[in-house]
Formats: sequence, C-alpha cells, structure tokens
Amino acid sequence: MLTDLATPAVLGGLTLGYALGSIPFGLILTRFAGLGDVRAIGSGNIGATNVLRTGRKGLAAATLLGDALKGTAAVLIAKTLGGDLAEGPAMAAGLGAFLGHLFPVWLGFRGGKGVATFIGVLLAFSPPALGAFAAIWLGLAFALKYSSLAALAASAATPLVLWALGAPTQAVLFLVLGALLWWKHAPNIRRLAAGTEGRIGQKG
Repeated sequence: MLTDLATPAVLGGLTLGYALGSIPFGLILTRFAGLGDVRAIGSGNIGATNVLRTGRKGLAAATLLGDALKGTAAVLIAKTLGGDLAEGPAMAAGLGAFLGHLFPVWLGFRGGKGVATFIGVLLAFSPPALGAFAAIWLGLAFALKYSSLAALAASAATPLVLWALGAPTQAVLFLVLGALLWWKHAPNIRRLAAGTEGRIGQKG
C-alpha cells in the first residue's frame, strides 16, 4: 500500500473499505428502534457510547459490534479478493473503513470517533495485537475509570505491539489510524487535562 497506492486493487480496497465503514450503525439502529436521531442527544456522536445514553444497552452493544465488524469485514474481503497481492488492498480497506466511519459522506462527513472500527480492523490483521489492546484498555479502565484515556493509551501502544510482532507495515497503518483517533478525541483530551472528563459508571 505504501509504494503502490494508485493500483486498481488498492484503490478498490480503499473504496470497499470506505463504503462499509461509512455505514452508520448507531443512527440506523436507534431509528429502527423508534428512538429518533441519536445525533440529537448527548454528544451528538453516532457511536456506541452515545447510543448508550438512550438507556438501551442492547442497542449500544449492537452498535459497537456493527462498527467493529464493518472494519473486520472490509479487510477480510479485500484479503480474499486480493489473492497473492492481498496485503496492499487489505491495508487500504482497513484505512478506508476507518475513514468511512470518521467521515461518512451520508452524514455530511461527521461520523464517530473510531475506537470500535479501530478494534475491528486490528482483529482482521492481528488477534494477538488486539489481545494487547484489550489488556491495556481493561487495565487502565479498571484502575482509572476513564474509558477515553484507556482507549487512547491502547491505540498508542498498538503500533509498538505490531512492530514487536514483526509487522512493521501494519504498525505504520495503525500509527496513522491512531493519530486520527487521537485527533477525533481532542475534546476528551482537553477534558482529561482539565479533570472534567466523565468516569466509567458516573451518573449525570
């Protein structure tokens, strides 16, 4: 992907990934459940955390699963169709899925923050690296009670884990995805610095 960005297979992977990644599961599921537009409540985000603010834990879980698996599906489909040269299209599909979730054309390019889709793409490339992500997230979330901080730390560690596992090209991809994830979490980072970020389980 890094050397042949303009090949038809890579561009096809990017397009496929974007199309799948831009499916707004949070918006679709809440409307189907008769709850209206999830963007009108809470943070206005379409992700699982904001869906949870509707009080429907099942819908939030379904949103999380959908947002993750669209990233996984994009990469696996690209790998299947790419044959012997699957790495480039698969990398492009992962990037496309992440960009589609963050900037869906159907919603005026205003999408989610990307944690679930980051996880889904990581699952398709490296289950061991996903295990490390989960361990870091769970450890920090349990100790500090900040979901956003746990996700930021786990995403920052992911490229290092992939590099240590002997996957430098994938490490570069997740360095890019992680940078975008941090950028989308800028409001959370500001609240963390100010001590006003909500904690896990905190009411109100």
